[in-house]
Amino acid sequence: MTTADYNQLVDEAADALYRYALGIVRREEDAADVVQDAFERLWINRKKVQPGKGRSYLFSTAHNRSIDRLRRKRHTEEFQPQHVITSSLVPHDLQEWLQQGLETLPPDQRSALLLRDYEGYSYKEIANLTDLSMDQVKVYIFRARKALRAFIGEIENLV
Repeated sequence: MTTADYNQLVDEAADALYRYALGIVRREEDAADVVQDAFERLWINRKKVQPGKGRSYLFSTAHNRSIDRLRRKRHTEEFQPQHVITSSLVPHDLQEWLQQGLETLPPDQRSALLLRDYEGYSYKEIANLTDLSMDQVKVYIFRARKALRAFIGEIENLV
């Protein structure tokens, strides 16, 4: 990978990579750190990365770094009980409601769902990016969608 290829990849993939990382780690500072780490690792390993595989390398690295951050965070934070959303707290904005639903998903399910539905990757590409089998990816996406449906409930409840 040449410097020009790297710079082009930064221009093309930075925003999508940030959105993806933010969808997993849920904090802007952490997402920015994940993206920085991914690009740093790509630069360090640029001679080993095959031409045309840079984007895949970035998303794989971002996925792994995001999961690592969540694991570290889980071990360092004190347990905080989950609050049940009552009808008076239900957001009226569908996007906000979906974000709250995404936050309830386990990191692997959230990651697979974001790659599939938000970034448009195929099951095979997701399997390659996340080091999961294609069957695992399908199961994670199915479970994530099922959990979101249950979280959202009837569409009439949102209106």
